[in-house]
Amino acid sequence: MVLSFKVRFWEIRERSGRAKAFDVRWTVNGREKSESFLTKGLAESRRAKLITAAREGEPFDPKTGLPASELRELRQRTTWYTVAREYMDTRWERTPGNTRRTIAEALATITVAFVDKGVVYHDPRVLRRAVYSWALNKNAWVHEPREEWGAALAWLERKSLPLSELEDPDVLRRGLDALCRKLDGTVAAAKTTKRKKAAINEVFAAAVEKGYFTHNPLVSLRWTAPEVDDAVDPDCVPNPDQVARLLEVIRQLPGRGAHLYAFFACMYYAAMRPAEVIHLKKSQCRLPVTGWGLLNLNGGVVTAGRDWTDDGAVHEIHSLKRRAARATRPVKLPP
Repeated sequence: MVLSFKVRFWEIRERSGRAKAFDVRWTVNGREKSESFLTKGLAESRRAKLITAAREGEPFDPKTGLPASELRELRQRTTWYTVAREYMDTRWERTPGNTRRTIAEALATITVAFVDKGVVYHDPRVLRRAVYSWALNKNAWVHEPREEWGAALAWLERKSLPLSELEDPDVLRRGLDALCRKLDGTVAAAKTTKRKKAAINEVFAAAVEKGYFTHNPLVSLRWTAPEVDDAVDPDCVPNPDQVARLLEVIRQLPGRGAHLYAFFACMYYAAMRPAEVIHLKKSQCRLPVTGWGLLNLNGGVVTAGRDWTDDGAVHEIHSLKRRAARATRPVKLPP
């Protein structure tokens, strides 16, 4: 949203023969704006309010002609449901399928919680599925939602909270607490909650950029997500001799035994992610007869689901995690 401080005001214009005969006229960055009123007193009051905003240093929006404060107040009448769909729309083209699915999952969880206090849809599972599978999936927008989903989404549109209410800490906590629970009411994994919270924070940050908020209301909120337990139980980790025996048993399995042997061996000896192992090609391997070998990793195969990819494929090939698109990662292999 580009605002301008180039604002000029004209005298009130009277046009006889019209129901609203008195016009307030001004320009923002050269673009003419006007509002009509029944009486001259109302017009003068409106003109004085706009002039005061300009004198106090408020920028104006060239598109609507409104000062920033009025524009923000107008935009805060927009519901969270509308902003969530708007975010998915703008983010879709530059986001891989697996990330689209992750964002939609987080938004679906919190969107059904950001409704009028105390109201609950009669079939929460249908509502959640409608939001996740249609409202937040741009690929699905080419078709109308199925009947039961349409009814659920119509209810959500009526009950979704306006953004002005999302600056209330209690409302925000209610939404964030929903991230900690699965649909059946049981506690979600701490890592899942943390991942969803990060996605929601990005949506709020985007809303600040678009002028819906002056600041991200989540930043000042006192709310703590469940702690992530990263401790590893040594009793659950096999030692090298045990791993060697396990891999040998896997290799003897009929059918895909040899394939699984290589798969799990890469994960253990090269500390590779499963997606990286699936993407591994012989051309990336340097395997001498004796001594250390080398793998030159350059990406991974991720299961995104055909509903979330551009070409309808189940899998997507990604670059290495948290690295540039064409980055590679050399990995030494023990003899």
